[in-house]
Amino acid sequence: MTLAQLLVTLRVRWWVAVLVLATTVLTTLVVSVQLPKRYTSVAQVIVDIKDPIGGGVLAAQAGSSYMATQIDIINSRKVALRVVDRLRLAENTTAVEQWRSSTDGGQGSIRHYYADLLLKYLEVKPSRESTVVSIGYSSGDPNFAATVANEFAQAYIDTNIELRVEPARQSASWFDEQTRQLRESLDRAQGRLSDYQRSKGIVSAEERLDVETLKLQELSSQATQLAAVAVESAKRRSLAKQALALGGAAELPDVVANPLVAQLKADQARMEGKLKEQGAILGANHPEILKLRQELESNRARLAREIETVANSLDKTAMVNTQREAEARAALERQRARVLQIKQAREELTVLQRDVENAQRAYDAVTQRLTQTNLESQAVQANILLLNRAEPSIEPSSPRIVLNVAISAFLGLLLGVAAAVALELANRRVRRPEDLLEVIRAPLLAEIGAVPTRMQRRQAWSKVAS
Repeated sequence: MTLAQLLVTLRVRWWVAVLVLATTVLTTLVVSVQLPKRYTSVAQVIVDIKDPIGGGVLAAQAGSSYMATQIDIINSRKVALRVVDRLRLAENTTAVEQWRSSTDGGQGSIRHYYADLLLKYLEVKPSRESTVVSIGYSSGDPNFAATVANEFAQAYIDTNIELRVEPARQSASWFDEQTRQLRESLDRAQGRLSDYQRSKGIVSAEERLDVETLKLQELSSQATQLAAVAVESAKRRSLAKQALALGGAAELPDVVANPLVAQLKADQARMEGKLKEQGAILGANHPEILKLRQELESNRARLAREIETVANSLDKTAMVNTQREAEARAALERQRARVLQIKQAREELTVLQRDVENAQRAYDAVTQRLTQTNLESQAVQANILLLNRAEPSIEPSSPRIVLNVAISAFLGLLLGVAAAVALELANRRVRRPEDLLEVIRAPLLAEIGAVPTRMQRRQAWSKVAS
């Protein structure tokens, strides 16, 4: 059916559409008036995404899924059972009788029965751009609707606290056991460190190592100096031996620098000068000359002995210096071994100290976590706040007569059009020239006007008679 045919059909069979529309609207109006009135009360809660204990924003609550989880919690049977208990429906005589009559003598749990019944008329709506959640409940009694809505809001808050506290209590118990074990590990690590320090006599490994290292440096410097002195003494001893063998010991630097040798040489020179002076005056056999010669020979013998003594002392000096060098090197080696021992002890001490530090950090971390979980397990405040309490509604929320009539008018109009079209299709009429062409499929020769009705004919005769 084309649009033109539809319009012609509606113009002819308009009374069918109007009848169906009127019937639908009237039926809806009668039914809506006879339906029992229900009242809806709404309580609003605000979900805070901050941690009530730490104050920081919880990562799990910052996501969009958190609000969906909160909606599911409100609609859960756990919250509904808490509302049933708060309303004491299981102790109400009327409620018990209704449960027994509805469940064939009281089958099942009365708490679960009323929990499911309350959830049936509960409506939870989250806000689109905020964390406010509306909790609405519908009932024939406006006061009861407000009471149930407020009880659902409070039960949701209590359930939220329970869901936070119970895991925290379990975690606190586990952390308490871990704290005890870590404390024992820390005590054992500190005991090993103390025993090692006591056995090694270490008060401060760093200070002792610095002192011993300084001693090692000093001994190393002394050993180097003594080695140079020993080499020099060995050279001087070698020269002294050669000079003694060749008779030139008097020219040795140590001999020349000896004060006694220098004094004896000065005495010899003075005696020789005096002997020369007196020999020119006195005779060669003069007693004074003989005495001077005797003293001169004695001085020369003493000088020769002193030179030999000084030359021989170089050998002893070289031996002493060599011995001192050996002792210095031995002391250096002992000090080096001590420093190495202290370094090894310090490394072992560092390992023990690191064990103590690691045990301390682990103990501090678990202790901090234990403190936090203890606070959470004792929490009495949730991150849910009651924003607005539900109040008894004055106007009923259902039935909505105006809305129902508007919807029924729209549906009645559709049904009326459908009924008119159905009648037309059941009994087709030729209402336009185009309809005739579609039926006989022949050319149209002429078109006769519409036959006037009786009223139209009377009006026409009246005009002619006048």
